Amino acid sequence: MRMRFTGIALAIGLALTGMGGAEASPRPQGAAAPAPQAAAAPAPQAAAAPAGVSNVAPTTAAATAPAAPSSPLLAQDGAPATTIEPGVGHPVDGRIGIQPQVTTNGQFAHWFHDSILLPLIVVISVFVLLLLIWVVIRFRKAANPIPSKTSHNTAIEIIWTLAPVVILVLIAVPSIGLLQAQFKPAPAGAVTLKAIGNQWYWSYQYPDNGGFEITANMLKERDQVGKGERFRTDADGPRLLAADNRIVLPVGVPIRLITTSQDVIHSWAVPAFWIKLDAVPGRLNETSFTIDKPGLYFGQCSELCGARHAFMPIAVQAVPPAQFAAWVRAKGGTMPAPGQLSNKVIPQPGAVGSAAGEAQGNAADAATGPTENATTAAPTTSQGATGNPATGNAGQ
Repeated sequence: MRMRFTGIALAIGLALTGMGGAEASPRPQGAAAPAPQAAAAPAPQAAAAPAGVSNVAPTTAAATAPAAPSSPLLAQDGAPATTIEPGVGHPVDGRIGIQPQVTTNGQFAHWFHDSILLPLIVVISVFVLLLLIWVVIRFRKAANPIPSKTSHNTAIEIIWTLAPVVILVLIAVPSIGLLQAQFKPAPAGAVTLKAIGNQWYWSYQYPDNGGFEITANMLKERDQVGKGERFRTDADGPRLLAADNRIVLPVGVPIRLITTSQDVIHSWAVPAFWIKLDAVPGRLNETSFTIDKPGLYFGQCSELCGARHAFMPIAVQAVPPAQFAAWVRAKGGTMPAPGQLSNKVIPQPGAVGSAAGEAQGNAADAATGPTENATTAAPTTSQGATGNPATGNAGQ
């Protein structure tokens, strides 16, 4: 009896399995489609060049899909749509000096270096060298067998005290002005670019233009990639400086640069802009600049951030404002009203309101379940107020 009951149960199980398979078979025409269980993921951005290369890196799953995937304007993001000008925007082998500057602060700093600091350094160095030579010859043992016993010279002591002070004051005046200009707040109508450092790549957001995101990784050499993968060419940029996705910024429009980091301290640096701004975890640093000339400009992370610190390039493509607006729309973004103040909330990574913070909160809720609000009495303590004195600036 027991064997017969087991056989009957097995037959019933096989029949139920067959019914489930029948439900999974293709539906006849006209049948209603079942409701999807999950929303389909957004289609990746269209390839710029070559075909098959996505403008969305694997680290940018939530990036905004482009409004026009076939638009040639998207080539400005990842493909060499602009010709690299020789000697401008990138280092040159054998060059001595600062790169040609394309911002107002950079041009002033370049003049300050070449017209004031460098001549001053040369004059001081030559003066000290001649003074040493004169002392060696004048006060050598053969020419001065009886050494002088003079211990003080008031005139000389006043000169060598006041002269460095005067020199430092003359240097400080333009230096402080340049430092102040570098951290001058961006005016209304500026384009906000948020640069986020990661180990080891850069991701960018355009908060004022719809918040779409771009992730830039270094392009490897031909012998370092697999078959069919994109590799660096001379049109992409110099070795170790070419990125698969470039930042596109308008010319003649103030840029509000905000930097932060997801892990360790990085530094966003583009020499042709005279910009070097640290990206610190949990903090937003800000500066502003205006690009005066269209072209391609390259930089890299300038803060030791780990084993692949040397492989975090920055590639900026500066274009006219109309071309920038067309590129933004092709990326699925929007253009704000002219002269409008930047009113977008730009949270720090992991802060309340940020994507990372919301993801962490959702993960915590899923692991621990809903939290019940309860009023808990504060613990009592016998320690008096005088037993815990304030330190530092507390209470001031």
